[in-house]
Amino acid sequence: MSNFFSPRKRLSHLCLLLSGLLAGSYASAQETFPVNGIADPREGCYAFVKATIVKSAGNVLNNASLVIRNGRIVSVGNGPVPKDAVVIDCGGKYIYPSFVDAYSDYGTQPAKKAGGGYRGEPQFLSATKGAYGWNQAVKSEINAATLFQIDGTAAESLRNIGFGTVLTHQQDGIARGTGVLVTLADDRENKVLIKEKASAQFSFDKGSSSQNYPSSLMGSIALLRQTFLDAQWYQSHPAKEGTNLTLQAWNDSRTLPQIFDVQDKWDALRADKIGDEFGVQYIIKASGNEYQRMPEMVATKASFILPLNFPQPIDVEDPNDARFVALSDMKHWELAPTEAAAFEKANIPFCITAAGLKDLKQFLGAVRKSIEYGLSEQKALDALTLSAARIIKADDLVGSLEPGKLANFLVTSGAIFNENTVLFQNWVQGKKYIIKDEGWKDVRGTYTLTLTPGNTKYTLLLKGTAATPTLSLLQQDTLAGSITINDKLIKIAFPIKKGGAQLRLSGVAGTNEWSGTGLDTAGKWVKWNATFSAAYTKQDTAKPKTAPQLGNMYYPFNGYGWEALPKQQDILIKNATVWTSEKEGKLENTDVLVRNGKIAQIGKNLPAGNARVIDGTGKHLTAGIIDEHSHIAISKGVNEGTQSVTSEVRIADVVNPDDVNIYRQLSGGVTASHLLHGSANTIGGQSQLIKLRWGADAEELKFAGSDPFIKFALGENVKQSNWGERQRERFPQTRMGVEQVLTDAFTRARDYEKEGAGKRRDLELDALVEILNSKRFITCHSYVQSEINMLLHVADTFHFRINTFTHILEGYKVADKMKQHGAGAGTFADWWAYKMEVQDAIPYNATIMQRVGVNVAINSDDAEMARRLNQEAAKSIKYGDMTEEEALKLVTINPARLLHVAERTGSIKTGKDADLVLWNDNPLSIYAKAEKTLVDGIVYFDREKDLELRQRISAERNRLVLKMLGEKKKGTPTQKAAATREEMYHCEDLQAGHQQRLTDGNNEL
Repeated sequence: MSNFFSPRKRLSHLCLLLSGLLAGSYASAQETFPVNGIADPREGCYAFVKATIVKSAGNVLNNASLVIRNGRIVSVGNGPVPKDAVVIDCGGKYIYPSFVDAYSDYGTQPAKKAGGGYRGEPQFLSATKGAYGWNQAVKSEINAATLFQIDGTAAESLRNIGFGTVLTHQQDGIARGTGVLVTLADDRENKVLIKEKASAQFSFDKGSSSQNYPSSLMGSIALLRQTFLDAQWYQSHPAKEGTNLTLQAWNDSRTLPQIFDVQDKWDALRADKIGDEFGVQYIIKASGNEYQRMPEMVATKASFILPLNFPQPIDVEDPNDARFVALSDMKHWELAPTEAAAFEKANIPFCITAAGLKDLKQFLGAVRKSIEYGLSEQKALDALTLSAARIIKADDLVGSLEPGKLANFLVTSGAIFNENTVLFQNWVQGKKYIIKDEGWKDVRGTYTLTLTPGNTKYTLLLKGTAATPTLSLLQQDTLAGSITINDKLIKIAFPIKKGGAQLRLSGVAGTNEWSGTGLDTAGKWVKWNATFSAAYTKQDTAKPKTAPQLGNMYYPFNGYGWEALPKQQDILIKNATVWTSEKEGKLENTDVLVRNGKIAQIGKNLPAGNARVIDGTGKHLTAGIIDEHSHIAISKGVNEGTQSVTSEVRIADVVNPDDVNIYRQLSGGVTASHLLHGSANTIGGQSQLIKLRWGADAEELKFAGSDPFIKFALGENVKQSNWGERQRERFPQTRMGVEQVLTDAFTRARDYEKEGAGKRRDLELDALVEILNSKRFITCHSYVQSEINMLLHVADTFHFRINTFTHILEGYKVADKMKQHGAGAGTFADWWAYKMEVQDAIPYNATIMQRVGVNVAINSDDAEMARRLNQEAAKSIKYGDMTEEEALKLVTINPARLLHVAERTGSIKTGKDADLVLWNDNPLSIYAKAEKTLVDGIVYFDREKDLELRQRISAERNRLVLKMLGEKKKGTPTQKAAATREEMYHCEDLQAGHQQRLTDGNNEL
């Protein structure tokens, strides 16, 4: 038996260890740093032999060697071992590349938020000192390399879950500056920093900026768009700008990997769209719900960085709490772990990050969960190693085990994603970091133990795990004992008969034999040795995990979504009362044939052919309702109210296809909505007309080819009458000032248009020039007669036309002037006295304006009221004795004319889009219900189908509640049930989420 603890061998091992440490110390020293002590020029060289080496995902070498020298890989395979190498026997071990995290904030400090901003004192310009840009949220000059400081505790936490390299940056602002690629070695910053400028980082979140602008998502997008243009312009070194370090840094970082952090699947598409505008292919750091829209993710052609911070099951034990949890939240809990598998299936390049996890110890479990939910083990490894390195253009340094790359690798007890695998060591830049010592040598197996004197023999079986083996005495009655191993010191105890005294032994471990002394059951001293007989072979008794049973995907991702998007079909609606909203008026017992999404034929006894037949007997068919003034389907803010002129912002950038109000309004017969910016400023943002194609993405919702519009506003909102005492700095503060804002804006736009080549492109002024050239049209929030007259005067002065006065509750006073100017009206049916500037409002307003000859529409400005615009239109029959057919036109052809789409929709006429509503009663009756609503010939709402959906919602909620209760019973940590809040916007809402309501999960989302 070899004695490991002999003095000679002990000294030999000590010298070898010290030489390795000294070599490593010298290798990590820097030429410019003085050495406090005796320099040792020797290099650290290690050879890891007899290992299963996974060079990269799918590239495995058995019984192979890895040689590293001076922090780099020298060779991988079966080549000779250098004579000066420290040889490490890795028999039975696996070696993998250390993981690479492409999205981290390791070693950076969170930015501190200054005072001011919204609800505080207004701040219009950046508070950053120096020759930087105007907006505090654009921080492209930030260089994470100058901020980076090693954080030993954080580095250890990341190393312990397998990471060796991270791309880190300060996660603050819209343009966040550059990221730095660092290893997780415990060394000086100078040595661990391996790529100073490794990425350019972006988000839609203004972060710590105390500046007012932007206050909305559309403002963030506009700021990005304008900064792209400004940076291009700055390349010409314009004298007027002077030195702008922010724009210079922006330009300097354009060749780096561009990483965009998003908080939602739709934000991923928004970021990609901005990139497409300027020839940038962003790498998208995902939010975790992108699996809900995989075709759109494929279309981005982007690479993705996927987090694994899956939501915990919700504690739904109390039914009164559970009823307020949205079905979409429940389904996301169930389906979130499928994200990585969905990306693999779609063949989208991606890597995996630990970002977002509250507890890093959960990371490998989250990877295993992703594998359980369909991700292949090979792809999981690739996403953590070579793909991650390749995406950030660092695959020449890390990500695989190849000669010349950094010696960043893991030594494990088995396959990396096996639940019982132990991570023993993480070598970073050639330096060993022990994760777990126990189990490095697997002592499990069968041993023959001999006691002397007496030469008594016992057979011992060691099983359990390599890190914590268990001991049993094998005889007629197998008896359990105990074993403790501390480095080379061993303690063994076991009884030789059931209930009897125990043999207590201690000693040291050699290679294949242990020996020592102890006391037998009679308390007498004995000597012992134990020789290894056979390795332990674990019987695989674990049941294979069955694939989790998952619910279906919905489009959109809520209870009323489609499992498969509806398709266009030919439809014949027979024998209905057809309200044409045309000169033909109302047609009794009439058929309407829809083909290829268009109204193909109107008449009696039309042949059906292959068309689907819908019996309209006793029912009423109208054109789809058009809401001329709406704020549904808008993400994260309806107002960019931080400046008086924000014509650069676009509702088109923030259309939200998941808004359940689309479906609700289809149930009220609405087929198109004009999405307007709010009324917080004199010249607001650009509008977007959409068709309510429930289930479509944002681009498919947009009414293609429609004229562009923009929102203006007058009155109390724009002069900040109700914003609080602190909001007294933004101009204008009076109605007189509003006129000056308009005059100044259009004067600047006229001068801007005259500028020659090389001018700085200004998105704010571009939109105003479009107005001057009749290429963009105005919808103006208005109430008071004097202000309406003022705007008409400004428009006449600058030779443009106000297309629509919306609200216009004193329109009856100026209807003649509106007609002369050519302006239309979008008004409320009977709103009055809800604030000071509407004291003169009357419910006869719509009728009076219509009789004067103004084109009048009734609109909602309210997600709830839009569900009954047919009833709002009917009020003009009461207030002014308007005819039924003219009243219906207030919500069909009239708004279509206001929005310049009357040639395509708004009435039932051959050749027009088949935007139709089939009602069970006279559409102006309070008893009328929309039974079917068609958009482009597709049935997007069907009242019978709606009843089925409610049953599906109930069943799906019950299934998920039971599943969550099962998880709680198993001891899985849960999150508290929380009410889901739904954003509801109006003109006056200054912040995202200002108008919210609780969602009853049994009936809603």
